[in-house]
Amino acid sequence: MPAKPTAAQRRHAALRAALDSQRTALGEPAYSGPDNPSVVLTECAAAVLRAQDAGGTPEREAVRAAVRGSLAEFARRVPGHSVEIRVPPFGAAQAVEGPRHTRGTPPGVVETDPLTWIALAMGYRGWQSAAADGSVSASGERADLSPHLPLWPGA
Repeated sequence: MPAKPTAAQRRHAALRAALDSQRTALGEPAYSGPDNPSVVLTECAAAVLRAQDAGGTPEREAVRAAVRGSLAEFARRVPGHSVEIRVPPFGAAQAVEGPRHTRGTPPGVVETDPLTWIALAMGYRGWQSAAADGSVSASGERADLSPHLPLWPGA
């Protein structure tokens, strides 16, 4: 009997499926590059942004996978609990060193929509312009995420 896939393996398989679904919707061939989770995540996020740039509606599963994966990557790179990053309806993560909160609203809150978050993570948008036009709502002394974005410069 084969071993049951781990949670990480299931997440990666879902990410690959979401990427291929988005590429198919764009009329592109299935992804055939390296099977490295970080590379697949950046490819998925880039495909979502290509769909948006083409005037289409990105595939919901691809958006969800790109948001959840990039939030997890952000929290891994910028550990802490002083800022909660909310990207409804797909996810939230706590990050940035500072005072830890255990109940109620954290000391810092960042909220944005999924496509803006993906664009910030990929470097397609800058933090300052997104905050200035209201695409990002940020409150709290540590809520300026510009020192930590993009996650993948030049991707």
